[in-house]
Amino acid sequence: MAIQIKAPAFPESVADGEVAAWHKEEGDSVQRDELIVEIETDKVVMEVVAPADGVIKKIHVAVGETIESEALLAEIEEGAVADAPTSAPAAVADAGSTDSGSTASASEMGPAARQMVEEHGLNPADISGTGKGGRITKEDVSAYLKDRPAAAPAASAAPEAPSIVEVPSGPSGERIEKRVPMTRMRARIAERLLEATTSTAMLTTFNEVNMAPVMELRKKYKDQFEKTHNGTRLGFMGFFVKAACEALKRYPAVNASIDGNDVVYHGYQDIGVAVSTEGGLVVPVLRDADFMSLADVEAAIVDLGTRAKANKLTIDDMTGGTFTVTNGGVFGSLLSTPILNPPQTGILGMHKIQERPMVVNGEVVVLPMMYLALSYDHRLIDGKTAVQFLVAVKDLIEDPARILLQL
Repeated sequence: MAIQIKAPAFPESVADGEVAAWHKEEGDSVQRDELIVEIETDKVVMEVVAPADGVIKKIHVAVGETIESEALLAEIEEGAVADAPTSAPAAVADAGSTDSGSTASASEMGPAARQMVEEHGLNPADISGTGKGGRITKEDVSAYLKDRPAAAPAASAAPEAPSIVEVPSGPSGERIEKRVPMTRMRARIAERLLEATTSTAMLTTFNEVNMAPVMELRKKYKDQFEKTHNGTRLGFMGFFVKAACEALKRYPAVNASIDGNDVVYHGYQDIGVAVSTEGGLVVPVLRDADFMSLADVEAAIVDLGTRAKANKLTIDDMTGGTFTVTNGGVFGSLLSTPILNPPQTGILGMHKIQERPMVVNGEVVVLPMMYLALSYDHRLIDGKTAVQFLVAVKDLIEDPARILLQL
């Protein structure tokens, strides 16, 4: 009996997807729940698995084709057995493979791993895959790059650029360029950022916060916190998420969104946490963050960050959110103006903790200070409300006991 394999049902926020990689070809045997094909959307990479044991009877779409929600991808002959062992899917392998002699291995990898292979000009046959069924993962490629002998003298003294694109170099005087297509995710990020700047009246207000109280609390309890909460570490992000939740309750306009001529006030706090990945910035959401403990928030942030970097986030993880917190300080940013994540009307930007001389009770003391930035949609939020919201966050962080006491 033939079983149809269809693309997942995309939510309204995802118009279509693109076939990123096939892991099987026509005539191959598959087992139930075995990965067959990956679909890349503008938010996440979705994995489609076999619904039953059998043989791939027919593949209807090739790598690179754009598909809509629940489109027919392939058909499986349930219970059938392949006539003979077959190689990996050369027929539907990505045309961008860098080595025609290694098509089988090249197709048995995720989009992130394939991109690294192509950019570094590697032969997939040289890389040992540790994933399921010998699949090559991004970590396998990174390990291979780390262990392989240097092919050429490095432009050494300079640190490695924090970019996933390796720009070729040539003889002195030769002007070399490299052109690569945008990924769907990067194109969507660019579209949303442009939308935020053109469709909102975005303004940013700043303040600074003394991080000494939180740092002292963290230093005092971090070991006990980690032991009590099964290895969950006490970081700074949890304090800011909880402080934001409390401030949002006091200033509901910052937790609202504009829908046409209506204002939608949200009676819950779903906090988006910006996470940087090789594919771009993604914003998974902490649902009902106001009901989460500090340990729950810290554990959830670690989980979302790990899954984001492994392309394991789901559409549900990325959908919604009433407010966003982003931390450019992890990259050394001292001050920035974060861009809104529509339809949200506010985003809180954290930054690097920097020791500075401050006047306290008429005396100059050195304190660990952080600049805070709140970007907001001025169509809905007045400057007074924005400033009061940011001051509320500042007060809660400078006296963290108030977060627990809701003062």
